[in-house]
Amino acid sequence: MLSGRMPASRLDSDTEFTANAPDKSSVRWFVCFLLFLATTINYMDRSVFSLIEPQLHLRFMGWIPGVDAKYQVQYHLNYGHVIEWFQIAYGVGFLFAGRVIDRLGTKTGYALAILIWGCASLSHSLVTSVLGFCIARVFLGLGESGNFPAAIKATTEWFPSEERALATGLFNSGSNASFFIAPILIAAVTARWGWHAAFLTTGSMGICWCVIWILFPYNRLRRGLTTTQRELAPVVPKGHVWGTLLRHRGFYAFAIGKGLTDPIWWFYLFYLPMFLHDNYGMDLNAAKWPLIVIYSVSSVGSIAGGWLSGWRMNRGHSVNSGRKFAMLICALAVVPILLVPHMHKIFQANPWPAIGLFSLAAAAHQGWSANLFSTPTDMFPSTAISTVVGIGGAAGAAGGALFTMVVSHYFSLHPMIIFVSAAFAYVVALAIFQVLVPRLGAPSEPEIPLSVA
Repeated sequence: MLSGRMPASRLDSDTEFTANAPDKSSVRWFVCFLLFLATTINYMDRSVFSLIEPQLHLRFMGWIPGVDAKYQVQYHLNYGHVIEWFQIAYGVGFLFAGRVIDRLGTKTGYALAILIWGCASLSHSLVTSVLGFCIARVFLGLGESGNFPAAIKATTEWFPSEERALATGLFNSGSNASFFIAPILIAAVTARWGWHAAFLTTGSMGICWCVIWILFPYNRLRRGLTTTQRELAPVVPKGHVWGTLLRHRGFYAFAIGKGLTDPIWWFYLFYLPMFLHDNYGMDLNAAKWPLIVIYSVSSVGSIAGGWLSGWRMNRGHSVNSGRKFAMLICALAVVPILLVPHMHKIFQANPWPAIGLFSLAAAAHQGWSANLFSTPTDMFPSTAISTVVGIGGAAGAAGGALFTMVVSHYFSLHPMIIFVSAAFAYVVALAIFQVLVPRLGAPSEPEIPLSVA
């Protein structure tokens, strides 16, 4: 017999589920809102450095007054080094951030992650050297690597299977929201108080979020352990996490999926402005509206893609059918991106057909990500979710670095190579996922809390 209540000592345990909270408390949407805010702050903190770049034309960064920008070789090298150290730390952080969060629990682990990256963001305001920026960016990358492992773990603990992809899509749209908020906020702050204030502003937001998160009674209110989680518990025996994960096909399916498709998203982020400039002569001011359209549509795709799998499950289909159906639709929606290199030839003075294809592909990617991020919750117990997501994030970062090398060599002269790769990466990733994990999810049973007698 399963008891209707746990001992009081376990009600606030950060690595266990409560058994007396309702299975579908409306509080879960407030938690989703907190995850959305954290993700928005996460992307704002990492983008500040690039947004204040004109303010960094300083002697300690290697800038030589009176010399044309294109001849500022040392400055560009130093600026690149600062960015590189963040990317390295962010990728390496994924290797252990997930496991730390699984061991500490979602509430403590998430609070530690945002405390580290919030303080790291604040520390940028004290920097007076390139080395100082590199050190600050390393700690920012290490802290920010905990965001997605913790957020996905939280959706497992608060949302049933049919709602997890939607919840993921909602909080992940914070990555797009930051692209609207950060440029306006940072421009206003730096114009009034200088570049130091930009880091103080976004860093203090993270600290404020951390305070709210700590005060929120996360463990007392979260939903009870479900049948699905009970069925998945034996998948990763306690104390044998790494040995078990390395023998589990789902672990590799998720990591390969991230490694193949995350690089495409980074390609859009880093090379869209360059593409619009080189093909349509659009400077950053002219390109802002196309970029706003693309990121707005991608936010819709994030939410719609998450909703789609839940809609299918609620109509009697299995978790396997729901997730993979949504992933297939998103994978196919990316394919038209291979037509982009021809658009400036067909519509020489009109960038909007190409922008439309980019918008569709970006929206499909976000919908794909909402569902791919949810697959670990269908294969592993909550005690291993962050570890799996962390390794997947590291695979995505490594894939992004490799794809960026390919793009830098071939994008200008052979763009079709890049766009064909982007078009079929998702289809290939889904095919590999299907081979490795033919049946996704625990045995088909209704998700009921184990708080019944």
